[in-house]
Amino acid sequence: MPARIMGLTTRLITVPLLRSWGAEAPENHVIVTELTTDDGGTGHGFSWTPTIGPQAVKALLDYDIAPFILGLEANPEIVWDQLWKRLHEAGGGGLTTIAMAGVDLALWDVKARQAGASVTGLLGQRQESVEVYGSGVNLHYTLDQLVEQARRWVAAGHNAVKIKVGKPELREDAERVAAVRQVIGPDRLLMIDANQRWDLAHTFRALEVLGEYGLEWLEEPIRADDLWAYRRLRKQSPVPIALGENVHTIYRFRDFIEAEAVDIIQPNIVRVGGITPFRRIVELARSNSIRVAPHLLPELSGQLALTLAEAVSVEDVEDASFEQLGILDGPSPVRIRNSRLTSSGRPGLGFEFSGQPAPLPAPDSSVPDSKGNRIEYSNS
Repeated sequence: MPARIMGLTTRLITVPLLRSWGAEAPENHVIVTELTTDDGGTGHGFSWTPTIGPQAVKALLDYDIAPFILGLEANPEIVWDQLWKRLHEAGGGGLTTIAMAGVDLALWDVKARQAGASVTGLLGQRQESVEVYGSGVNLHYTLDQLVEQARRWVAAGHNAVKIKVGKPELREDAERVAAVRQVIGPDRLLMIDANQRWDLAHTFRALEVLGEYGLEWLEEPIRADDLWAYRRLRKQSPVPIALGENVHTIYRFRDFIEAEAVDIIQPNIVRVGGITPFRRIVELARSNSIRVAPHLLPELSGQLALTLAEAVSVEDVEDASFEQLGILDGPSPVRIRNSRLTSSGRPGLGFEFSGQPAPLPAPDSSVPDSKGNRIEYSNS
């Protein structure tokens, strides 16, 4: 008799960032989930959003998802498909899939714990380690602060780095890209991310200027849902085009791939709805010879990257991991040394969130930091 879901509870942790991502994103929100099964199993998962809708995600979990999944077989693939059909009326992706991740991750955690394996081991580890690239949400940094960050990445041993672009003047973007290229040298990979700040015409102008700095990819320069514009862009761009952090379903990834509008897809495991849809999206990309670069969340993305048939790079935003933010009950399930990530092999997802977040270490005073205290909400 297969195990059935017996209950789901949630709580919301809001944590200030050590290095603020700017006035619009000084903190991150984690909606922690705990799922129980009728055979005594317990799984821990989470949903995540850096800015919009943490209370909405929690409400979906508490009032719509939790009652619906009671009694369902505790199989992540089965539950995901049934839940997506149930929630589709409220939107096929976005807040709905972010909420679904909290259930999917908890179910995979249960499954791996009961097998006495890590999620990496349960799914089958194919890579001994994976490359990590240094990343920063740094458009608001001064040029000097950006240069210092690039020097820290070099000192940490990163072979690839990514910076933000999208200043009001293209001249300023060029100055910043040139300065980082000078710091990291000619042999390290350099990626740039415009975070949807440009239109198509400006993107072409930017490529003429910035393309000379040997870019590995240009990320999300245009609104993420503008398939028509990305199709035109990729046909003419001398730089590979990356996108996907704001694409939420396998159907939309399929649209971009079939339109030949993207070179590298960047699914965020939480935003697409968890491990179940992430694996399907990766196989779609693989069958179409499209590169994958998971977006953020190295404690989770890193473990999944180790299971993939093709080697991928994992993004590590400076001082923004869950361990660095002090919200884990114990050490991180992944280790990053000399730009390589490995797994600790602990059972399940390998981490749980602390009930009382640890005090934050002092941030680097050279970088604008966020203000405020952690706030924790509960549905109890």
